[in-house]
Amino acid sequence: MNIILFGPPGAGKGTQAEKLVAERGMVQLSTGNMLRAAIAAETPLGLEAKEIIDAGELVPDTVMIQMIDEAMDSDTVAKGVILDGFPRTLAQAEALDDMLAGRGLALDNVIEIKVDEAVLFGRIESRAEQTGGSRSDDNAEVLQQRLKVYHDNTAPLLPYYREKQILKQVDGMQQIEAVSRQINEVLDS
Repeated sequence: MNIILFGPPGAGKGTQAEKLVAERGMVQLSTGNMLRAAIAAETPLGLEAKEIIDAGELVPDTVMIQMIDEAMDSDTVAKGVILDGFPRTLAQAEALDDMLAGRGLALDNVIEIKVDEAVLFGRIESRAEQTGGSRSDDNAEVLQQRLKVYHDNTAPLLPYYREKQILKQVDGMQQIEAVSRQINEVLDS
């Protein structure tokens, strides 16, 4: 099973992906985690990405597509993948379709975690407190920019997946366990 978790920054995509990994044995391909690892390792990609991420912008499509394509070559993805943070543009979505088709695979579900954006600022502040501010993108100013980027670039993908009849929505305003139950219901249907 191959799925995408969609939603604005702070919607809980990473939290829900971790639960699916534990419960279903799927592999989470989080471009955010991949990029943070590259930043921590101070790779050339990481250093370039840090400047872009700190400004609240999107890393170029070519870089993101290459990262996912390489990750999809791993044997660990046999039980399926949870894409978190990818695709974020129409070009990435089309490249993903081609990438999966080339492997004889397809997307099974695209799950949008719907949230009240005013609540996101509190979630980001809470996450920053919990992680000791280890993520440079955990502040209100960067979140405002990331929300703008999400609405301008990523949210327009929702009609693309709705047309393919694989887009489902869950209420991300509920407790973590309730959101998880909704996602599992989608996956089991």
